[in-house]
Amino acid sequence: MGKATEIIREKFTEFILDHHENGGDETVIIKPEGLLKVAKFIKTHPELDFNILMDIAGVDYLGREPRFEVVYHFYSMRRKARLRIKLPVSETDPEVDTLTVYWKGADWYEREVWDMFGVRFRGHPNLKRILMYDGFEGHPLRKDYPFNKRQPRIGPIN
Repeated sequence: MGKATEIIREKFTEFILDHHENGGDETVIIKPEGLLKVAKFIKTHPELDFNILMDIAGVDYLGREPRFEVVYHFYSMRRKARLRIKLPVSETDPEVDTLTVYWKGADWYEREVWDMFGVRFRGHPNLKRILMYDGFEGHPLRKDYPFNKRQPRIGPIN
């Protein structure tokens, strides 16, 4: 078990679902309700100092419950260390808290996950499509999205 995982597990036992390490990169799987507490902790704790949110990704495990996973990739410049945090997200209520309160860059990443997978980010300041146009129906990276679905036509924007 890596240093970050050990510190996080010690502080947040009630939120930890699982953890592992691969190639020196640590992964912690937590309950969605613990995201804001854990995120603030890993950013401000002097031994962790994960000051960069590198990416947020969505994953669709069609046929499994919880169906979705939101994956956060963090980096500590001072420690030259990476941390991945995963949140299982239910298909019936695909919503997690926004991290824009701690990392302004989460704005675009969260909008992309919303646009492609339909996972909402509670408290996001401007949750709207970022890759698809406003009239687009559905979320194209969901595994059950019909690849041949016809979309409404849009006209020129004046």
